Amino acid sequence: MLPVLSADDERGELHLLAYSHTGAMTIGTSLFLIAVGAILKFAVTAHLGGIDLHVVGVILIIVGLAGLVLGLGMWVSSRESWRRGGAPPPPGDVY
Repeated sequence: MLPVLSADDERGELHLLAYSHTGAMTIGTSLFLIAVGAILKFAVTAHLGGIDLHVVGVILIIVGLAGLVLGLGMWVSSRESWRRGGAPPPPGDVY
C-alpha cells in the first residue's frame, strides 16, 4: 500500500491523508490472464511441438482466478481497515 501525502502549511510538513491501494492493477492483471488463458484454451487450434496450448490456457485461467480472489480479498480488507480506523486527523494536528 502506498501512502498518499499532502504538503500542508508554511512549514512544508507532509501529512498522511490515506492509503492508496494498488489492487486495481492486481485485479486488472488477473482479468488479463484469465482472458489470455481462455483464448488459448478455447480459440487457438495451432499445435506446437512439446507445448500443449490448451494446458497453458487452463494454467493461466487458474492463476488469473487465484490472483483475482487475492486481489479482491486485499481490496475488501483495506476498505474494512480504513472504516475501522475512522477519518484521518485534520491537517493542523501534529504528532
